[in-house]
Amino acid sequence: MTGDLTPAEREVLDRITVGEVAALTSALVAAPGQNPPGGEAETAAVLADACRTRGLSVEVDEVEPGRPNVSATLAGGSEPGLLLLGHTDVVPVGDGWTLDPVGGEVRDGRLYGRGSTDMKGGLAASVVAMAALRTAGISLAGPVELAAVMDEEETGKGVRRYIERGGGAGYGGCIVAEPTDLQPIIAARGDSYIEIAVSGHAAHSGNPADGVNAIYGAAAIVADLEAWHHELAAGDSHPLVGPPTWNVGRVDGGLGTSTVPAECHLMVDRRLLPTEEGAPVLAATRERIAALGLDSRGLGVEIAMTMEMPGFETPAEHGFVAAVDGALGAAGGPGLPLAGWTAACDGGFIARAYGTPVVVLGPGSVGTQAHQPDESVGLDELVVAARTYALAAMRLLSA
Repeated sequence: MTGDLTPAEREVLDRITVGEVAALTSALVAAPGQNPPGGEAETAAVLADACRTRGLSVEVDEVEPGRPNVSATLAGGSEPGLLLLGHTDVVPVGDGWTLDPVGGEVRDGRLYGRGSTDMKGGLAASVVAMAALRTAGISLAGPVELAAVMDEEETGKGVRRYIERGGGAGYGGCIVAEPTDLQPIIAARGDSYIEIAVSGHAAHSGNPADGVNAIYGAAAIVADLEAWHHELAAGDSHPLVGPPTWNVGRVDGGLGTSTVPAECHLMVDRRLLPTEEGAPVLAATRERIAALGLDSRGLGVEIAMTMEMPGFETPAEHGFVAAVDGALGAAGGPGLPLAGWTAACDGGFIARAYGTPVVVLGPGSVGTQAHQPDESVGLDELVVAARTYALAAMRLLSA
């Protein structure tokens, strides 16, 4: 930590210990919340209990059976407060692990387990930060809330429900505790899922001309999406997040080798620029695929956008950005510059719904740890993150 801290700030930061934040991260890792299929209940219960025992006000909202949102609040005055945003679900464990994926084991200064980086470490840091503010008796001009939502890894049901119920309104800023290597992220791409169903006519493969091959039609679409991806890459890019992108992630079609396939289904990822909305992208997709003339070959095509997660951009000169970045530096952060993120997160929903300034900042690496075997997070990063969140709250909400 740097020396430009007030006595009150030093007292709060000294209350944040590696032992507490590591223990809570480990307890959260030991409570599986894989999505799919969507089993956040155990993680949410551990988180809610940790918040209650630390004197925070807790609300649990059952979005779907066994899939709650958790909100924990540290009360403050009537001024706009600070929102800390995270999610309780993790991607499936997968193969290739050499350590227990729910063990929360610590080795050589790192804590291992599925979700340790994405993003149970960020949740633990948020809770410990809020608890330190409370036990130090800090008077805040506005509340600090941790919103831990379900289903971030799939379709964003949790954050949508949170906003539908008025959650996140009236805050002066939002820190998303996703893993960023403790680099302040002020812009992020959004994401959308587009599903394309191609229909033809089945026939015996002994005479393919009797049928209409849906996989051939899907192949033409795949080739065109790849070409479109390269066109976008060669065009204008956002200075922080780069160009929009296409990726065909899954292809399902056909019943057997000796049958002309009547159906083929594509699942496609289209990353969005911070200023892009899903509806125009969907319309452009339909127009471009229609231009392939698949109908003239007897093929039908149906296109739907099944998920949209908006991006966001907060101006670098915004006071909220300066406050968070300054708190990070004072808390011992690595001194990385403001940057953009090619990933997407729930912060875009908050920015779109309320115009709230958003910064993504958290322990761990989305590039080298998240969604991978032997996922881990550095204990030093957990402590710096917690201290940053506490210090940012003090400086933004000084009473």
